[in-house]
Amino acid sequence: MNHRKIFFWSITVALAGFLFGFDTVVISGADLSLQALWPRGEVFHGFVVMASALWGTVIGAIFGGLPTDAWGRKKTLIWIGVFYFLSAVGSALATDPWMFAFFRFLGGLAIGASTIAAPAYISEIAPADNRGKLVALYQFNIVFGILIAFLSNYLLSGIGENAWRWMIGVQAFPAFIYMIMVLAVPESPRWLLVKKNDKQGAAHTLQLIDPGMDVEEEMQRILSDHEQAGKHETIFIPKYRFPLMLAFLIAFFNQFSGINAFLYYAPRIFKIAGLEESAALLSSVGIGITNLIFTLIGMALIDHLGRRKLMYIGSVGYIISLSLVAISFMMGWKGMAVPTFLFLFIAAHAIGQGAVIWVFISEIFPNHLRASGQAFGSSVHWVLAAIVPSLMPILITKIGAASVFFIFAFMMVLQLLFVWRMMPETKGISLEDLEKHLAGSS
Repeated sequence: MNHRKIFFWSITVALAGFLFGFDTVVISGADLSLQALWPRGEVFHGFVVMASALWGTVIGAIFGGLPTDAWGRKKTLIWIGVFYFLSAVGSALATDPWMFAFFRFLGGLAIGASTIAAPAYISEIAPADNRGKLVALYQFNIVFGILIAFLSNYLLSGIGENAWRWMIGVQAFPAFIYMIMVLAVPESPRWLLVKKNDKQGAAHTLQLIDPGMDVEEEMQRILSDHEQAGKHETIFIPKYRFPLMLAFLIAFFNQFSGINAFLYYAPRIFKIAGLEESAALLSSVGIGITNLIFTLIGMALIDHLGRRKLMYIGSVGYIISLSLVAISFMMGWKGMAVPTFLFLFIAAHAIGQGAVIWVFISEIFPNHLRASGQAFGSSVHWVLAAIVPSLMPILITKIGAASVFFIFAFMMVLQLLFVWRMMPETKGISLEDLEKHLAGSS
């Protein structure tokens, strides 16, 4: 097994996750500046200015499976880089809120498509015993991008009234580097076989992955699995009801933890908790560091403890931390109480849902339906990721921060029940064997 090549291809493709994380969080540093620049009310600010990228992400997630299947994983990943680059430049130069929203929407399309193409690609080139760790590189890059965005926002916050333009525009540099690097990765051998019937191309990539592999035998195994599947199957037939339900629920609970709502409005939440603006931005950097450290821990454990145990750990951590945040707001505790409990919340997310979600969804659907299954799970995730953060300014104003975080804590009790009663373990099992195990389960 050529572990060096597999790791290089995986980390290159996972850089789409870095741009995802950076793009998602960089807007938090511009939040209040944009509201002051274009004062159109809380609803307009929440749904148009702040959430425009998230609405693009919804579209990218819903339809991203189409180019991933039709053009291939590699070409889709290249175009994702192009969209990130255009979004960064266009948003930084925007002269009105609608122009800003349009270019942020383009970045959202890239995020949504990347949550399909990148995990699908990595899962299809990775050996079963390291698949969780390699697919989790995508999540690691998301949180690394989040950290760099928080740090970048903090460093650029004092350069003047146009600081927000630099905060958002600086993403053009990593987007360009990613576009160049992804040109060097080969196409997925499973896509070449199943979608293009390109046996020569698939054999070449499989040989690169493992020079000692019996390539003909491996291709026959992949093709045999494909031939047993119905040629006109979709993920919505009864046979795939169970993996469909698993994808829906893990994505649903991911967003009802409040993770994206918090990341989008971290500085605002810290200011409500009594921190000054500079301290709020600095605390956001601390959130990014905590996220990165515990994501690394999750990556180290995901192929040893398995997906379910990490979800148990994360669920309990969510319930404790979110309840403490809610109590802090309810009791009016000021200072570092809320940031401390939110650091615990981020740690719970990073080691649980954050490490597991994209790995798990990329594993539970068969080869010929992986992109559409990934698109379904990603769509559920991003529809909710658009709705929940968009409502945050209104909810915090109308019902208060304490009530909002109590709702999130209750949803995590339901997630704990889901992990206990429904979620299967997928570690160390080949994609083809997982298909046989999950298809038709109830």
